[in-house]
Amino acid sequence: MENTALLIIDVQNDYFPGGKMTLEGAEKAAKNTQDILKYFRENNLPVVHIMHIATDDGAAFFIPDTHGVEISSWVAPKSDEKVLVKHFPNSFRETDLLQFLQAKKIKNLVITGMMTDVCVESTTRAAFDFGFTNTIIGDATATRDRELNGQVIKAAEVQRSFLAGISALGNLYARIVSTDDFLHGK
Repeated sequence: MENTALLIIDVQNDYFPGGKMTLEGAEKAAKNTQDILKYFRENNLPVVHIMHIATDDGAAFFIPDTHGVEISSWVAPKSDEKVLVKHFPNSFRETDLLQFLQAKKIKNLVITGMMTDVCVESTTRAAFDFGFTNTIIGDATATRDRELNGQVIKAAEVQRSFLAGISALGNLYARIVSTDDFLHGK
């Protein structure tokens, strides 16, 4: 686990029941993220909490100064953990994430968060382009149903498809593991 950091992407209140953009399996993903976070804290490894704040006119969720934009209590940051604010799906875009990771000599990222097919995917692909080796904790991510050409694609199918795509070609962009496998060294 040397030179490894945990990225927790957008585990924010709007994604949970009662929020403005509820995801399928958000609570299960948050519980698994909490377990991964506990491991990183116990092993004194770097943690980065990433928080999306909407800046678009007409944004429907992650509105500044609302309860929904706040990081969920499932994974509330400690005072010595970095909290990074972003305004785009890619957590590297117009943030200091790359500089922070380079300063800490991080080479490997463990990635959890929401939404699998948007912010998790775009951040993971960018991390690969910057030379990081990535592991996504698949059951510590979540998404929602999508619509394409009038057809609904269920969240579980979206989840599987995006995780399969990002791990294609011999785990090119990321290796996908479960929380249990990660915590037990598999």
